[in-house]
Amino acid sequence: MRILLVEDDPTLRAQLRAGLADAGYAVDEAANGVDAQYLGETEPFDAAVLDLGLPALDGLSVLRRWRAGGRTLPVLILTARDSWHEKVTGIDAGADDYLAKPFHMEELLARLRALIRRAQGLASPLLQCGAITLDTRSGRVSQDGQPVNLTSHEFRLLAYLMHRPGQVVSRTELIEHLYAQDFDRDSNTIEVFIGRLRRKLAPGVIETVRGMGYRLAAPS
Repeated sequence: MRILLVEDDPTLRAQLRAGLADAGYAVDEAANGVDAQYLGETEPFDAAVLDLGLPALDGLSVLRRWRAGGRTLPVLILTARDSWHEKVTGIDAGADDYLAKPFHMEELLARLRALIRRAQGLASPLLQCGAITLDTRSGRVSQDGQPVNLTSHEFRLLAYLMHRPGQVVSRTELIEHLYAQDFDRDSNTIEVFIGRLRRKLAPGVIETVRGMGYRLAAPS
């Protein structure tokens, strides 16, 4: 999953980036509203963490412009603890959730997981495909009740597919959502990780749809 992190404080931004990366997210950053608006309009993020107090263009204006332009990515806004009016205005502007500063990283991650699940119509933090279960909270994967050991890249790939069960996902979409903008993207890498996942999972779970991409399907 790929996250846009918008925060002008360099120390907090570095802390948030580290926490998000440790949780398995690919992270792109913006330190001002102008860059944030541009990235949000041109790159396919799975969610955004958006501070409201930004230079050049404030966070509410960024959010309103995203929504006016038809951008539907889930947005978690960061507000000052006592700024209840910012929370109300942010929700009315199109935010999906808010978090007051200071906050615990665990809460931010939990709220992000919930936003990403809801965007795909999923309610439970436990994602299921046949005998395969992926726990979005702990990062654990099991098959027929037995743990499946995955690398971070394999987990991110499986998690993206499991958030879209039955949907055909192209190689380009996987590259765009699994790697940050500054990552050296190589389409062959996706094929390598698909091959590794197939060796660790039940046959037929990851289908190749010729000329289109991959699809996660529970074996009948």
